[in-house]
Amino acid sequence: MLIKPVQRIKTLRVRIKDRHTKSLIELAAAVNFVWNFDNELSFKHTQRTGKFFSAFDLNPYTKGAGKELGLHSQTVQAINEEFVCRRKQFKRAQLRWRVSKGSRRSLGWIPFKAVAIQYRNGQLHYGKLALSLSHSYGLSDF
Repeated sequence: MLIKPVQRIKTLRVRIKDRHTKSLIELAAAVNFVWNFDNELSFKHTQRTGKFFSAFDLNPYTKGAGKELGLHSQTVQAINEEFVCRRKQFKRAQLRWRVSKGSRRSLGWIPFKAVAIQYRNGQLHYGKLALSLSHSYGLSDF
């Protein structure tokens, strides 16, 4: 009988340095724009046909938006997948709008897939943006 070695996954929580705040806020606003576009398009389609869009159906409508908004194409697809997942979870045809400015703004988030982000020289690279990390772990060991 062969015994498999135990594989452990370690999750590290790191913080991005505050000097990148402006860039991250701009990216989060672009994410909110794609979310709101998905929300409006999906609601209109549901009203006309009575059927929900899947993430696969939304992808052609958002194709090329990443280049214009400064987002990776995989990020736009991740937004579509998250939107469809949340719409199914809450069983609603239309979700709340994500607001980028004002006192009632939505919490900023930037979903990404492993293809869209790289770790090099102590920094996370997302597209042309290099984000410095504030950590005490020594990430190069992991």
